[in-house]
Amino acid sequence: MNKLFFIASATALALFTSCGETKNDNPNSNTSELTGGVYKGGILRVNEVEAFKSLMPISINEINSFHIATQVYEGLVKFNQTDLSIMPGIAKTWDISDDKTEYVFHLRSNAKFHNDACFANSQGRMANANDFKFCFERLCSSDANNNQFDITFKDRVEGANEHFEATKAGKASSVKGVTVVNDSTLKIKLLHADASFLNVLCMPGCYVYPKEAVAKYANDMRVRCVGTGPFFVETVKEGEVVIMKKNADYWGVDKDNNKLPYLDGIKWSFIRDKKSEILEFKSGRLDMVYRIPVEMFHEFMGDLENAKNRNSEFEIVSATALNTNFYGFNVQANPAFAKKEVRQAFNYAIDRHKIADFTIQGEGTAADYGMVPYTEGFEKAGYNFKSLKGYTYDPEKAKELMKQAGYPGGKGFPELTLEINSGGGDRNILIAEVVQTMLKNNLGVTITINTVPFPEHIENVQTGKSDFFRYAWISDYPDPESFLTLFYGKHVPATMSEKSYINYFRYKNPRFDSIFMAARLEPDNAKRYAMLTEAEAIVLEDAPFIPIFYDENFRLLQKNVRNLPENGMNLMDMTTTYLIPPDKLAKK
Repeated sequence: MNKLFFIASATALALFTSCGETKNDNPNSNTSELTGGVYKGGILRVNEVEAFKSLMPISINEINSFHIATQVYEGLVKFNQTDLSIMPGIAKTWDISDDKTEYVFHLRSNAKFHNDACFANSQGRMANANDFKFCFERLCSSDANNNQFDITFKDRVEGANEHFEATKAGKASSVKGVTVVNDSTLKIKLLHADASFLNVLCMPGCYVYPKEAVAKYANDMRVRCVGTGPFFVETVKEGEVVIMKKNADYWGVDKDNNKLPYLDGIKWSFIRDKKSEILEFKSGRLDMVYRIPVEMFHEFMGDLENAKNRNSEFEIVSATALNTNFYGFNVQANPAFAKKEVRQAFNYAIDRHKIADFTIQGEGTAADYGMVPYTEGFEKAGYNFKSLKGYTYDPEKAKELMKQAGYPGGKGFPELTLEINSGGGDRNILIAEVVQTMLKNNLGVTITINTVPFPEHIENVQTGKSDFFRYAWISDYPDPESFLTLFYGKHVPATMSEKSYINYFRYKNPRFDSIFMAARLEPDNAKRYAMLTEAEAIVLEDAPFIPIFYDENFRLLQKNVRNLPENGMNLMDMTTTYLIPPDKLAKK
């Protein structure tokens, strides 16, 4: 549920006004009113605390890249950022067969690729069904840059697996289940009915881009973006700034027939220190900040329940996050972690409630269930959270399990390195230090903490170089399946030399795989959720990970920002975002 708070705390307001700085160099004052009371113009200024890894659609696997690429690229369908429901994208309508295995998409005729040097005369052309077939076949191809296949078309679309294996062997092929009927009509044939398929089509791997860009830029598409979205990328200085400008040829219009997007552009900065980011927001040089630093959390949030004053200087929007923070074990890389008793012992040795209440000071809730965070909507749909036996804090049980594993009091247990990623303030290191102490005191295990940049961290986890690691999974779509796919055995490559793009734990359990796939085939949603609950119970017993806490998404907004709601996936679609000019704000 989306929530809106107005900051009334004198302490919090002081933070934003006491430094003697004034709001200046504001590009948001040059706006004009349109029909319906919205405004066009202005530059939205936002920040990411980590550098992006890649903006190439089939390579996107972390939130920073997702935030940026979502403004540039589109697929057949997309999520409504308010309630995460499915809405039309480049497909204006679609038909689904009675057996739910065939989808026919009817495309817009006015979705134009951005003007770019990859085209003749640098003029973009209209996207069509052939472009989607081209992109979907790249999605189903063996490529070191492709980490989206496993969670999209694999085991879903007819001929997708065969195409992947053919390209792996260097052979030409075609995805049988993707058919171009004509320029404006695309047909996709599934192997079986799949309740999540429209959700899957919203994912970055299913974005459309022109073959001309692939031919010209190849791997440089990680920074050279050519899409059909509301904004195009003008400038990329990695780790410093990304400048986007309005796509004047964008197909979208609002209910009053105003052309979208409203904004003239977006400026993405990459300030890594959260306190510095907050100061930039305070001075008026940022329009939005995602996540409040732990050390400032209560300063902002403490008095909100009783706040009466609505004449605050900024706003907070929040939503229960579809986001689980956890520590993972690579069960194939470290012989100690191959023992279930060790993994269970680590789980019992961690006091999640202490971490949630004191370390992150209420910024999230203790992970009392498993990988799937408690969500009221999931529970109402049939996900039986109450049946799941999560891990309570039980040091004595943890010690007994270590003894059973052959490491009484930690004797003989190898020293470990816990790898965490930098960025986002002090939260990651604070939690790691608490866990380090708990494991030492309760199990006699010695752990060294290694902090690396996020792109390097992702690479180390996927390649198996890190056997004990911090990670967070933000749902790709609002369904428990998006969390449990992390444990699907078929996502694990045949050798340790290959990247494991999704199943970071390299965990396999045939019983889990059987139930997980059976749930994907089940058309009845309540039955499907019950089966997914059963699958998660298996994972919890095997314990290839330590659930730490479930996040709560908080976003600070300047008061003149409109149509940028928070949601469980931290999805930001700036197509309809607008900025109210300062002289008009008091009237709104």
